[in-house]
Amino acid sequence: MKNIKIIEVPSEIGAGTRGASLGVDAIKIAALDFMSNFFVHFPTEKIEVENHLLFEPIQSPYAKRIHGILNIYERVSSAVCDTIKSNFFPVVLSGEHSIAGGTIAGIKMAKPKSKLGVIWIDAHADLHTPYTTPTGNMHGMPLAAAIADDNIECKVHDVDEKTAKLWNQLKAVGKITPKVLPEHIVLISLRDYEAEEKALIEKYGIKIISTGEIRRNGAESASKKVLRYLAECTDIYVSFDVDSLDAGISKGTGTPVSNGLREREAEDLISKFMQNRKICCFEITEVNPTLDKENLMAEIAFNILQRSVNVLLLN
Repeated sequence: MKNIKIIEVPSEIGAGTRGASLGVDAIKIAALDFMSNFFVHFPTEKIEVENHLLFEPIQSPYAKRIHGILNIYERVSSAVCDTIKSNFFPVVLSGEHSIAGGTIAGIKMAKPKSKLGVIWIDAHADLHTPYTTPTGNMHGMPLAAAIADDNIECKVHDVDEKTAKLWNQLKAVGKITPKVLPEHIVLISLRDYEAEEKALIEKYGIKIISTGEIRRNGAESASKKVLRYLAECTDIYVSFDVDSLDAGISKGTGTPVSNGLREREAEDLISKFMQNRKICCFEITEVNPTLDKENLMAEIAFNILQRSVNVLLLN
């Protein structure tokens, strides 16, 4: 049986739409609405964030608020590292997906010799860099930071020296670079990405499992395929962005995209992953209740969280 610790990171400085910082509390409210005492059972650590920067001028247009993101990376990586070293399983509830870079750093800090696999369940690849980003939003960059590839071949921006220095520091958090090899990443339900990201995916042959494949073959078949692909990894991190769900149900997130997973498909898929003993960390991100009605997105996220943790506790 695993000891579970919940790490709350209510950050939204990496997102382009306001409100993601409320996502963690929205999930906890959903638990109360379901009359669940889920959050009473586990120790919780809340990470200090940098949301005050939303009220300050943007200094790095191609990596917005990157100095704040760097601070959060260091705090999150330290918390995740300490959690794993204390023999707890970290369940990270984050506002927006830039935080995942800090989570990955923390896993590698705790297990520097591990071959880390990443299951990235997301409509987006999050493989942009300050040199390629169309928005400057840092939640589109965590996987690029983890594999430490600037994608200079597809460069569209000249990045100032200060931003470049901060970006290099971000990639180097934990003093391990890269933290993940591209061949140890699986992108699930990917369907909205730019040419620059496609170039990186093709350069490394990064594995993609489409929504259609999951629907045709089922969650069990898809999960087995993913875990076979990551067979040489010693540890596996699962990151679930709620925008992987279809836009028809994922209204409560900043970047909804059509042709996504159904709630039950995502729930079944993640539960299958959680049965594998290599899974070392689980993260849920990008719930934004300000875009939602009746807290539906958070309720779906809580259902997935609760089932996933229950499966973890039984394995």
